[in-house]
Amino acid sequence: MTDFTMNVGDNGVAIITWDVAEKSMNVLRQEAFGELDALIDEVLSNDAIKGAVITSGKAGSFAGGMDLNVLGTIRAQAGDEPAKALFDFTMAGHGLLRKIERAGMDPKTNKGGKPIATALPGTALGIGLELPLATHRIFCADNPKAKIGLPEIMVGIFPGSGGTTRFVRKMGFMAASQYLLQGKMVDPKKAKAAGIIDEVVDDPVAAATEWVLNATDADIVKPWDAKGYKMPGGDPYHPQGFMTYVGASCMVNANTWGVYPAAKALLSACYEGAQVPFDTALKIEARWFTNVLMNPSSSAMIQSLFINKEALEKGANRPAVPDQSVKKVGVLGAGMMGAGIALVSAQAGMDVVLIDTNQEAADRGKAYTEAHLDKGMKRGKVTAEKKEAMLGRINATTDLQALSDVDLIIEAVFEDTAVKAEMTQKVEAIIPADAIFASNTSTLPITGLAEASVRKDQFIGIHFFSPVEKMALVEIIKGNETGDRAVAKALDYVRQIKKTPIVVNDERFFYANRCIIPYINEGVMMAGEGVGLPLLDHAAQLLGFPVGPIQLVDETSMDLGAKIAKATMAAMGDAYPKSVADDVTFWMVDEGRLGRKAKAGFFDYDEKGKRLGYWEGFNEKFALLDDQPELTEVQHRLIFSQVLEAVRALEAGVLEDIREGDVGAILGWGFMPWSGGPFSWLDIVGAPWAAERCDELAAKFGERFSCPPLLRDMAEKGQTFYGRFGPGAEKAA
Repeated sequence: MTDFTMNVGDNGVAIITWDVAEKSMNVLRQEAFGELDALIDEVLSNDAIKGAVITSGKAGSFAGGMDLNVLGTIRAQAGDEPAKALFDFTMAGHGLLRKIERAGMDPKTNKGGKPIATALPGTALGIGLELPLATHRIFCADNPKAKIGLPEIMVGIFPGSGGTTRFVRKMGFMAASQYLLQGKMVDPKKAKAAGIIDEVVDDPVAAATEWVLNATDADIVKPWDAKGYKMPGGDPYHPQGFMTYVGASCMVNANTWGVYPAAKALLSACYEGAQVPFDTALKIEARWFTNVLMNPSSSAMIQSLFINKEALEKGANRPAVPDQSVKKVGVLGAGMMGAGIALVSAQAGMDVVLIDTNQEAADRGKAYTEAHLDKGMKRGKVTAEKKEAMLGRINATTDLQALSDVDLIIEAVFEDTAVKAEMTQKVEAIIPADAIFASNTSTLPITGLAEASVRKDQFIGIHFFSPVEKMALVEIIKGNETGDRAVAKALDYVRQIKKTPIVVNDERFFYANRCIIPYINEGVMMAGEGVGLPLLDHAAQLLGFPVGPIQLVDETSMDLGAKIAKATMAAMGDAYPKSVADDVTFWMVDEGRLGRKAKAGFFDYDEKGKRLGYWEGFNEKFALLDDQPELTEVQHRLIFSQVLEAVRALEAGVLEDIREGDVGAILGWGFMPWSGGPFSWLDIVGAPWAAERCDELAAKFGERFSCPPLLRDMAEKGQTFYGRFGPGAEKAA
């Protein structure tokens, strides 16, 4: 079955319909290039055809972009010349889009071409927008849910099918930069106002057809192909244009810290391409695009943030049980976490019973949703009707009997085993026999909490990250007796609230906190050893972490760290590895420097909680080293403290799928997104080098850096994690 089909009407207008049969949204596949190329040749060569309209067979969308698996396939099949294969593929795409754009017109007179328009039913992203940009006029349905944009930068590449070149020439670099460098997506009306598309209409196919029938030679000549064209906003050597590019370079480096190759390559393609003729600019764009695709960071980001993430969201590890969609959810505890859970559940259309011990607390929890909606109304994102409907779904109460007909409970009460056990027993006496009970605990083992339950197979962990409405990851934890239906229920619920799930087995701290805590501890430990606080945070930011360990501990609060340390000491006894991190943590708590919430921590704060700078008093207690360590050594300690825990989690069976380990690390705590996650990073640097570096770090800093047996085995065998544990791989012994 073909992806592109063509029907020529009696009016002489060819309607080319893009419809990938097995997909809910069109994606451009490698073989489809040839199909579209042949149809365009037919349009241009057949005298009976006056012009064409390219549209979609999908209701509400045109296309979601390129099938990114294509890029990996081309590289894998290219043998010793992957760069050449990728460049040739990219240039072939440029050739097709340029053929559409020039439409058979005379190269000297710009006359004699056939008009080709695009009719978008809705969403057009990536190549789904780059293709329309090559046509002569873009019509879009008045679909407020549609998204128009070029989000490639979000997965480690940039618009390499002419989108970069055409956006700059169409809008000027300053206006284009927010779409190219930030991946901004807008609805059709805003896209029209920005000059990205041309018309927003009720029937885009009819409007596009009418335009094609009446278009003149002048209507189909792109500005950059017309005589006397000038770059909007000025070219790079124009005073205004020069300042724009200088400013953009500063902004890119300030925001990426130099660790995201796609942003720098995109900026280079824009800057260099703006100085040459259009067709040469396309070649420059193709070269930089190939450069990015050959960078292992690109492959890793595509693998984790597109392919793996999409697979997990579609239920790659969902048990084969019937649909478990949630209709009514009970939330126990109306504090910050419970209020956030109620908000996202109501947003997804579920009825919510929000329980707390007193009505005032329950009402405060519901007010969190109201405040969120009020902000949305100010931005024009929420209507009064939507606000009323959402608030109407939340029943804030102290009455446990209101839970009698829920199908999912999410417990978000105080992190105390006895308190949670009491609530479990009270609630299970009320809820339906088939309801699933989930705990939002961040550290307490699910198997232990399930001891209070009379239906352990229906007890599971659903660990949200704070703030709930902003964080994309949800960690689902299976206890020793958790059944398949409970797992499916949790996964279906996470799908409903449009977040990304990972499923892990039960062990203290699960997966995310198991890796985050050593990262924070290593930073605090180095601070106690006398490493400069700015060096610690900047070393992490230069690796791509959103915040360094020192800033992170201030955000999460020092007393939480002390509480976790004491609980871990109690659980591990003599096996607990005491360190200077404990000395720092307990001293800071005693000093009342708990972090941002106390307006005093590793940082000083003003009355509004704004950071003023690092607290000078810290190094009066823990003196700075005269010789500060090398940046690389600090970075390796921060990286390996997390990566080795990820490997140990895989060894212990906490992780069953390395895709979840990579996606969870990036979305859960911002682990170096450019790397694709801890397992992808180990594949980039290689197991042999990683094992050798472990030995060096362990000899200098202690057993916490000792090489896990699994990593040692893989180093000796020359294996990669995705080669050994990836989808379709035979799990080697």
